[in-house]
Amino acid sequence: METSPGWQFWIDRGGTFTDIVAKRPDGSIVTHKLLSEYPEQYRDAAVAGVRRLLGVEDGAPIPVELIEAVKMGTTVATNALLERKGEPTALFITKGFGDALRIAYQNRPRIFDREVRLPELLYKKVVEVTERIGAHGEVVTPLDERSAQADLEAVYAEGFRSVAIVFMHGYRFPEHERRVAEMAIETGFTQVSVSHQVSPLMKFVSRGDTTVVDAYLSPILLRYVDQVAGEMPGSRLMFMQSNGGLADARRFQGKDSILSGPAGGIVGMARVSEMAGFTKVIGFDMGGTSTDVSHYAGELEREFETQVAGVRMRAPMLSIHTIAAGGGSILHFDGQRYRVGPDSAGADPGPACYRRGGPLTVTDCNVMLGKIQPEYFPKVFGPNGDQSLDVEVVREKFAQLAAEIEAATGKKQKPPTPEEVAEGFIRVAVANMANAIKRISVQRGHDVTQYTLACFGGAGGQHACLVADELGMTSVYIHPFAGVLSAYGMGLADVTVMREKAVETRMEESTLHRIRAEMAALTRAATREVLSQGAPPERVELRERAHLRYEGTDTALITPFGKIADMRRDFEAAYKRRFSFLMPSREIIIEAISVEAIGKSDAFAETPPDKEAPDKEAPDKEAPDKEAKDARPPAVAVEYVIMGGTRAAPVFLREALASANRSTAPRLSPRGTPPPSSSPAGAPR
Repeated sequence: METSPGWQFWIDRGGTFTDIVAKRPDGSIVTHKLLSEYPEQYRDAAVAGVRRLLGVEDGAPIPVELIEAVKMGTTVATNALLERKGEPTALFITKGFGDALRIAYQNRPRIFDREVRLPELLYKKVVEVTERIGAHGEVVTPLDERSAQADLEAVYAEGFRSVAIVFMHGYRFPEHERRVAEMAIETGFTQVSVSHQVSPLMKFVSRGDTTVVDAYLSPILLRYVDQVAGEMPGSRLMFMQSNGGLADARRFQGKDSILSGPAGGIVGMARVSEMAGFTKVIGFDMGGTSTDVSHYAGELEREFETQVAGVRMRAPMLSIHTIAAGGGSILHFDGQRYRVGPDSAGADPGPACYRRGGPLTVTDCNVMLGKIQPEYFPKVFGPNGDQSLDVEVVREKFAQLAAEIEAATGKKQKPPTPEEVAEGFIRVAVANMANAIKRISVQRGHDVTQYTLACFGGAGGQHACLVADELGMTSVYIHPFAGVLSAYGMGLADVTVMREKAVETRMEESTLHRIRAEMAALTRAATREVLSQGAPPERVELRERAHLRYEGTDTALITPFGKIADMRRDFEAAYKRRFSFLMPSREIIIEAISVEAIGKSDAFAETPPDKEAPDKEAPDKEAPDKEAKDARPPAVAVEYVIMGGTRAAPVFLREALASANRSTAPRLSPRGTPPPSSSPAGAPR
């Protein structure tokens, strides 16, 4: 295994836990987990984790000469967007369109609601600028610079320091946007987001929203970057972007930060699944606050237009479906039914078992049922951060909840036991997660039973088999670093730069020469930027793509950029797969082009599993290490509850298992009732 000159820290700062995976100078891996919010113990969990792994006391300077790189994913910007706690932002927009982003597309997500509740706007002030450039580049209304300057100075005097500039057709003809941006910088604005730089694509509303998001979140990110960099001055600090690639901290923008944390998990899931021999997987990432599900069949899936927290975004993001069902999701009984979430206990106070006075959550259900054994859970709780989970308070709270349910439902039914209550809430959570997976698989035409459930996240392993059963899946893959895979993925990710440009022209030989020249310019710009972030030239890969649609439609599909015949073939195959028909009489429009420059990661490759090891289809074939296969590492018997019955199960420490070990799972009777408790058969896996 290669050695590196210093430590690398790969960090995922989630809503509940912050996970740290560190690669030592000798190439070995060590992991650490901390609560994301613990003000009594530390200011920032990521920095605290680095200190603890390096053995540096609080307050002492971090020896940055020992650190090669820090690669992070963070929910700082995501939480600011969800909670509407970003930077106060002013929107400068073409005169006559001041309410365009509020009106938007007049969508009614709940069509039968008599009162439509629109999400809170991100910008606090709108300024209409006298200017207008037409769709073909003609100046309809000249820019009134004197009026624009006066407006900038007035907004600055009101205390605004962040401005978003969005003009009609600015994505193709940016002269007016560029001039007002120069004036804003001269006035003293510290954050100036301009639509032709942030999202150089057509569609005024989503381009405008994306620009506002960038202005709203970038200052929050910059402050967090400064905070972390201030603790480790001079170290190489990189952040995960929503598109699944890393970026230098100083190039990390608000519009690219929304899926920063989950993206690391998707990258990690894809890489380790391929190395393990799985090519079709459903990613199941269950953390403390939410569950992210994703589809992977050989290529990371991206969306170029999406909606997050009521805001339309036109920026490349990994295709991830998120639901509010995590280990910290709060349990509710409304007098008639069980509900799980969407609110979460987070890290502070956290679940009831965290010893901070929190409410009952999904994690507490698993503690109640014995699926979480406190002695094998990180001891990071209590006033000094050194105690295990509190089982007694969980039992007390579930007993109280069972009594409430009994009182609400009447005496005619058999009173539920605390264990039955916990199992009921688990079933609700599992159904929510299974439905989320159906949305990104079954509803898109994929046969989910042919996929492997790639399970990760701190709470994923507790529910993997239940979710797989709900979906008819027969294979579950859990990586050794499954509990910290989002952090591990930061280390496996590549440095990525994506550039896009709207072209809006028919796909014809007469126009392809001009488009090739524009693609070459994009490629040069993306290559320069990825090289400037430290990627060696020999490790840079380029992927050029065309965004194609039928004339008269508004749905563009992405294909590799190349010869017209090849692009037509790829587009028609993708269109028929998506919509089940073609329109051969219509022209194909090249709406936009994009390029992705990838600086390949220098992280070590894992050793693939031994392909010579026997599988269940060849039981009589000898294993390479029969002694290891038959070995029985020390196990401790524990009890857990499943389907209303108590069973005994062994606990094996992973470090005591050999690669060829196997175990036979306990089987349930046809009615689902566990047979009497007994020792498990077979060797461990």
